[in-house]
Amino acid sequence: MMKMIFRSSVLLLAVTSLSACGDSEETEIRSWMEAERKEIKVIVPKLSEPKVYVPFSYDAKGSTEPFDPAKLLVVLARLKAQSGNGVDAPDPNRRQDALESFPLDILKMVGTIEKNKVVYALVQADKTVYQVKAGTYIGQNTGKITKISENEIEIKEKVLDAAGDWTERDAKLELQESKK
Repeated sequence: MMKMIFRSSVLLLAVTSLSACGDSEETEIRSWMEAERKEIKVIVPKLSEPKVYVPFSYDAKGSTEPFDPAKLLVVLARLKAQSGNGVDAPDPNRRQDALESFPLDILKMVGTIEKNKVVYALVQADKTVYQVKAGTYIGQNTGKITKISENEIEIKEKVLDAAGDWTERDAKLELQESKK
């Protein structure tokens, strides 16, 4: 029993000494925080007055809407009338040449030959080689060969532009060097 009293007194002494330490540190921290609070001055800037909202009234109720498809058709018709580029639509009844069924990007110029003072270009499509001369149609955009030189074929194609008008553009087929 004596041992038990001794142990409880030692335990009581330890708890008391620890609680005294805790209070002094807490008191010290609280006093430091109070001193700091007194020294700091809080500055709150004044808020500016909010801007006044002025509603916008849309008064164009009777006029044409800006995204109306009819308005776009009127503008396109005016542009078509002003363009007057003089390029006629391709003749749908014209007999098609053999190379008009191939797009230009798969056709290859592989050489030239001359017969009776007329220069012919040799054009390969798939595995077949065709002889073409100036005036022959080539490619899927109604391309007409305008000039044949030793290194290239010059072509004028007829294509539709964004306004729906036919226009001409230049294209070329350059001589493809053989890989040996």
